[in-house]
Amino acid sequence: MGILDVIVFVGFVIAVISIGLYKSREEDDVKDAQDYFLAGRGLTWYLVGFSLIAANISTEQFVGMTGKAADWLGMAIASYEWMAAVTLVVTAFVFLPVFLKSGIYTIPEFLEYRYNAFARTVMAISTMIILVGVPTASVIFSGAKVITGNFQGMVVAGLDLGNITVGCWIIGILAAVYVFAGGLKACAWADLIQGSALIVGGVIIAWFAMSLMGNTAPEELIQTARNDQVTVESLESAGPIQRFWDLNKGDLPEGKLHMVRPTDDPEIPWTALLVGLWIPNFFYWGLNQYITQRTLGSRSLAEGQKGVVFAAFLKLIIPFIVVIPGILAFNLFNSELRNDASGRNALLISANSPDLYQTLDSSMKPDPASDRNTLILEAIEKNLAEADPGSKMLYAFDEEFAEMHPENSLTLLQHNQSIAGSGSSAETIPDGDDPAMALVIANDTTIQAATEQLGDSIGTETLIAHDYDNAFPTLIRELLPIGVGIKGFVLAAIFGAVVSSLASMLNSASTIATMDIFYKLKPNASQSQLVMVGRICTIVFVLIALLIAPFLGHPSFGGIFTFIQEFQGFISPGILAIFIFGVLFHKAPRSVGTIGLLLNPVLYGALKWMPATADITFLNRMAICFGTVLTVLALVTLIRPMKEPVTLPVNEQIDLTGSKGAKFFGGLVIVLMLALYIVFY
Repeated sequence: MGILDVIVFVGFVIAVISIGLYKSREEDDVKDAQDYFLAGRGLTWYLVGFSLIAANISTEQFVGMTGKAADWLGMAIASYEWMAAVTLVVTAFVFLPVFLKSGIYTIPEFLEYRYNAFARTVMAISTMIILVGVPTASVIFSGAKVITGNFQGMVVAGLDLGNITVGCWIIGILAAVYVFAGGLKACAWADLIQGSALIVGGVIIAWFAMSLMGNTAPEELIQTARNDQVTVESLESAGPIQRFWDLNKGDLPEGKLHMVRPTDDPEIPWTALLVGLWIPNFFYWGLNQYITQRTLGSRSLAEGQKGVVFAAFLKLIIPFIVVIPGILAFNLFNSELRNDASGRNALLISANSPDLYQTLDSSMKPDPASDRNTLILEAIEKNLAEADPGSKMLYAFDEEFAEMHPENSLTLLQHNQSIAGSGSSAETIPDGDDPAMALVIANDTTIQAATEQLGDSIGTETLIAHDYDNAFPTLIRELLPIGVGIKGFVLAAIFGAVVSSLASMLNSASTIATMDIFYKLKPNASQSQLVMVGRICTIVFVLIALLIAPFLGHPSFGGIFTFIQEFQGFISPGILAIFIFGVLFHKAPRSVGTIGLLLNPVLYGALKWMPATADITFLNRMAICFGTVLTVLALVTLIRPMKEPVTLPVNEQIDLTGSKGAKFFGGLVIVLMLALYIVFY
C-alpha cells in the first residue's frame, strides 16, 4: 500500500465506525435492551436493506464464494445468491408479518410462544453454538486470508501479517470493540455505508479483472480454457467479455458458466436446486437470528418489507462482483494460486516429514526469488531444524494434484507405503489408462490401510494443487494500483465489511444468550443488566471464535464457504420444518417443536458419517432431513392434534400495514432471477 492508500484506508474505517457509534448514541446515556439489541425498532427501509446485504456479504462470500467459482463450480455457486433473492421476497410477505406482529426479540422466543420453553432453549443453545463456531469463526478466518494474501512477508510492530493467526486476532478484536460499544444501531448505520462501498469495491475489482482479460496474451489464457473449441486465434480477435465467455463456456462438468450441474456433482447437483438449496436459504434469510434481527428492528411492516425486497434486488447483482471475478482469477492468476498452494504444502511437509521434504522437487517448494515467500522460507528452515524425523504423517492428494505433480505424487505414495509397511518402491508404480487417477486410488488405499493398522499413532494431511480460497486476495494484490487510493478504498470496504459482519453476528449471538437464556433465568434483571450481559457475551464469543478460526484453512473443511453451509445443516432443516409446521398447522401439538429440533441433528449426523450415506452431498442430506422431519411432525399431529390452536402475542406498538409497492418489485425480482437462470443455464 502507498501513503495515499493508507490515508484512505484509515480515514474510511474511522469514518464508518465513528458514524455508526454516533448514530447509536442515546440522549439519556442509557441503552435499554430494545435500543441495544433491536435499534429501538426504528430502522427505515434503506437501513434494513443495506444492513441485510452488508451483514451477509463479507469475506466469507468474497473469499469463500470467489474461491468456489475459481474451483470447478464456477457460476453454479451463484445459486446461493440468486435463489436467496426469491427467498427474501417470501420472507418479506410470509415470515416478517408473523414476527413483527408477535413483537419478539429472537427467533427462539417465537418457538416458546408456539411450542414450549424447551424448544426455545434447544434452539437458542444450538443456534448460539453454530453462530459462534461456524459463521463467526469463518468470517474471522476469511478476513484474515485477505490480510495474509495481501501482506504476506510484512512485519508490523513485531506481528507477521502473513500469519493467519495474527490476522484472525486483528479482525476479531476490532469487531468486538465495535459491537461492545454500539449495538445493532451502530451496525445498521455502518452497514449503510459498508453495503454501498462493498458494491463499489466489487465493481472496481471486476472492472480491473475484465480489463486485464482483454490485455493478456491468448497463449497464456488458453492454458485455462474449459472449452475444447476455443483457439488462440479466436481469442486474439475477441474482446474481454467474449474471451471470458469463450474460455469458460465448455460442456459440463468442466464448463464454468452453468447454473445447473450434473447429479454426481459433490456440492450443487441439479437435484439440490429442487429442494436442498432452498432449505439453507429459507433458514438463513427467514429464521437465522443474525439476519432476521435487522428486520425485527424495522420501524413498521411496510418499511421492513421495502427493505427486504431492496436487499433481494441487490442479491441479483452480487454474483457479477463476486462469482465472475472468481472465474477470472482462475483464468488470469492460475500460477499464483498454484504457488500459494505450494507454500502451504511445503510448510506442512517440512514440519512433519523433513526427510520427505528434501526429496521433493522445486515445484513443491516456495520460490526463493519472491519477496512474499521470505517469512515462509524462514519458517520452513526452522521446521527442518526442529522437526522430529521419526514422526509419522501420511499425505493425501486429489487427481488435480497428481496431474500437476506426477513425480512428486509417486514420491508421496512411496512415503505413505513405507509407513504402512507395504511393498517395495517398484511395486508402487500404478498402472491404468489414467495415471493420475491411478495414483490417487493407490494412495487412498494405502492411507486407509495404514490408518486401520496404526490407528491414532499417525496423522493425515491433505495437499492441494491450488489455494482457491486465496483467489480474491490475489485479485486485490495483483490488480489494484498502489499509491492512488483505490487499493486503500477497496481494502477499507472489505475490512469494514468484515468488522460489520462480525459485529452483527456477535450482537445476534449475545442477544440470544441474553434474552433467551439469561433473561429466562433472571426475569427481574434490569435493562442495564441485560445490556451488560450482552456485552460480556460479546467478549466471550469472540474469544471462542478466535480459537477456532485459524484452523479453518485445513483442506478437510472443503473450502470456507462449504464449511459454513454444510455445518448449518445440523440445525437448519429442523428449524425450518417446525416453523413452517407451526405457522401453517395451528393444531400441531406443542411437542412437535422439540421432536423436530432433536431429530434433525441426529439424522443429519447419521447421514454424514455413516459409510453407506457419506457420499450424499450435504444439500441432498438437508432435503432428506427436512422431508423426514416434516413426515414425523405430520404423523404426530394426526395422532395427537391440539383441541384449540395456540394464541400468539400481539405487538400493538408497530404499524402492521403492508407495502403494495414492495409486492410489485418483489414480483419483478423473481422474474429477473428466472431470466438469469435461463442465460446461464
